[in-house]
Amino acid sequence: MSKISQKKRTKIKENILSILFDNSPRSLYTNKISEEICRDEEFVKILLEELHKERLVTKIYKNSKGKTFLARRKWQLSDSAYNAYKKLV
Repeated sequence: MSKISQKKRTKIKENILSILFDNSPRSLYTNKISEEICRDEEFVKILLEELHKERLVTKIYKNSKGKTFLARRKWQLSDSAYNAYKKLV
């Protein structure tokens, strides 16, 4: 498997943030995000974890009824990232 350059990883992260902004305030599952950008779910999950460490996205651990997800995670744009994107648009 070929290695993806840092520049391309950054572009893909930007696409992820754009998708989350377009769907805000709704949160999306990893598989939905990977479908939107046509990438492997595991690769997208790695990028989402990196974005989470940078505090640009938020992990959602529970559903609307308060029940914890066992295997899946939902993702949402963080408030600070949302406000920064909103100023640009």
